[in-house]
Amino acid sequence: MKFIKATENDIPLIQDLARRSWENAYAEILSKEQMEYMLSTMYSQEEISHQMKNPDYHYYLIQDDRTGSFEGFLGYEIGYELNTTKLHRIYLAPESKGKGFGKETLRFLNKEVSEKGNKRVILNVNKYNSAKKFYESQGYNVYDEGVFDIGNNFFMDDYLMELIIHK
Repeated sequence: MKFIKATENDIPLIQDLARRSWENAYAEILSKEQMEYMLSTMYSQEEISHQMKNPDYHYYLIQDDRTGSFEGFLGYEIGYELNTTKLHRIYLAPESKGKGFGKETLRFLNKEVSEKGNKRVILNVNKYNSAKKFYESQGYNVYDEGVFDIGNNFFMDDYLMELIIHK
């Protein structure tokens, strides 16, 4: 498995991977209208480009080094809070799930976070998303929950999870 630093040229691939992942992961959780709204705002060319210009925000493509296929992507922000990295995005194509890509991606993230001197990783996960169990299996714990207004009369109902990195 390879982690390739994404550039603005990779935005269409990130958008495609996000759509494929979301249509699988959120089909039973979000309405089509909310999914389209979130994909069109959170994954617009402008939004991703803006994030890529932030030196603390990093996007990586996840590539299967055996086949050369892109299996997903990772987006995180170092120093989101004091000594804390925010895992904003980790999405895998549906056919990639259960093959170890998620675990390996979190190991890669933990290494990156440690090298930058952060000691904690936080993330939001939808309360009805089965990914919560995956994060718990990797050492993450729920520390809070929240309902977030994301505009257009849509809300995210999330658990807030954290992992404390021990060196």
